[in-house]
Amino acid sequence: MKKWLIPVIIIVVVIFGLYRWAVGFNNNAVKLNENVSEAWGNVQTSYQRRNDLIGNLVNTVKGAADFERKTLTDVIEARSKATQTTIDPTNITPEQLKQFNEAQGGLSSALSRLLVTVERYPELKANENFLKLQDELTSTENTIQTARTRYNEAIKPFNNHVKTFPNSILAGLFNFDGKPYFDAEAGAEKPVDVEFDFN
Repeated sequence: MKKWLIPVIIIVVVIFGLYRWAVGFNNNAVKLNENVSEAWGNVQTSYQRRNDLIGNLVNTVKGAADFERKTLTDVIEARSKATQTTIDPTNITPEQLKQFNEAQGGLSSALSRLLVTVERYPELKANENFLKLQDELTSTENTIQTARTRYNEAIKPFNNHVKTFPNSILAGLFNFDGKPYFDAEAGAEKPVDVEFDFN
């Protein structure tokens, strides 16, 4: 065997090894990124279901002649703001996720105020459509929580893959950045004030 052939073979083997590593990294990152996109789609589907239910709930509540219009207006405006906030799951940033979370949190808060206000209207509380919608909203809130948890679970393997060395070197070359997790809404760490008004 010629002496000059040995370094050529070594170089070819090294280049082939680097190529296989890059291809493996990229293919795995794409697969994990697709899992994240699917999980994000499930989050958006859950929030869309809640938005649809809120529209039906508002229309049912509007039927109560003396119902407080300000509370309804707050819910309608919060719903509108929440549906206008969109995120591209392939290029999600912590700022975008925070903005999305704030819009959805505003809607949750307005909806909570609406449901508390309804307690003062016995004829509305007895309305079969209202009760069904209220149950569906509760179920949907649980679905949203599950979808958010699964989204965070999908992000963990992706972030582990692109942030660990030596994969982090290729992540920059292939434009794979880590993705932010869903955090608790602002103020969630504070205890809830529970007041019972029996008057």
